[in-house]
Amino acid sequence: MCIFANIMGVKIGNIDVGEFPLLLAPMEDVSDPPFRALCKEHGADVMFTEFISSEGLIRHADKSTMKLDIYDFERPIGIQIFGYNIESMREAAEICEKAKPEFIDINYGCPVKKVANKGAGAGILKDLPKMVAMTKEIVEATNIPVTVKTRLGWDDNTKYIVDVAERLQDVGIQALSIHGRTRKQMYKGEADWTLIGDVKNNPRMHIPIFGNGDIDSPEKVAMVKDKYGVDGVMIGRASIGNPWIFNEIKHYLNAGEYLARPKLEDRVIACKQHLKHSIEWKGQILGIAEMKRHYTNYFKGIPHFKDYRINMVTSDSPEEIHAILDKVAREFAGVEIK
Repeated sequence: MCIFANIMGVKIGNIDVGEFPLLLAPMEDVSDPPFRALCKEHGADVMFTEFISSEGLIRHADKSTMKLDIYDFERPIGIQIFGYNIESMREAAEICEKAKPEFIDINYGCPVKKVANKGAGAGILKDLPKMVAMTKEIVEATNIPVTVKTRLGWDDNTKYIVDVAERLQDVGIQALSIHGRTRKQMYKGEADWTLIGDVKNNPRMHIPIFGNGDIDSPEKVAMVKDKYGVDGVMIGRASIGNPWIFNEIKHYLNAGEYLARPKLEDRVIACKQHLKHSIEWKGQILGIAEMKRHYTNYFKGIPHFKDYRINMVTSDSPEEIHAILDKVAREFAGVEIK
């Protein structure tokens, strides 16, 4: 199965994902179905689940299997898995395929210690032969496209991404997303897009290359598109509390002008929708608890918002939270949020 870009758009296998797709990055405790619903509504083209532990999947752990929930409205979507044991990853991929995603994504980029120090996520960047062998096993175990998300290398001395990309393509991956930092950098410093461009412009590469790292404005997307030639971009942290970024980017690329920023009432509506979806998917207790991390992000830039946030995070009543949000809409009406 080949991947190629044509006049109809970029393809992952036989799945057309748009002319210049915007991908929602898989983010632990963020990119769950409630958040994905909002991002899809506001222009995201391709979704990924939160990363799922292969060991959790093969042991049928509730927290892992719950993350297999995908919905028709968010397609195309990839289920992302991580792990250090090749056989467990192969078995996990087979389990994922039964959930019927469009593709399976392998996480070779997570930098956090509890993952990387076990040789999973970005930890596998210290063992490239194993990385290639694991990828080959997963590709051969499934009948749907396999994609990979990774980093430039483990540290500044091991930025082998150009070679790694070729080797992963050779064993059958269908698309590659590259975060422009090393594992050692974590999320510090600026993302280096130069090597992402080198991968994309390598004449041996024929699969889509998606860039990731510091994508926080329409202008930056236009720049990396023109300068590095990537097939699309993956957006992570900049979408948290800001699902509108996807349509803003599309409008800027198509019209050359900025789309109006969401008003306060738009933020209140989005926050209510997010809460509603969260309760529907996780139940009232967990749904309300896990929304607490999002309130500040939706209302970033509003002066003196702290008291309202405290009231929301200490409430366990959807009705009360809605009332607080209505109060925010009234009392901050007309306030410009940048």
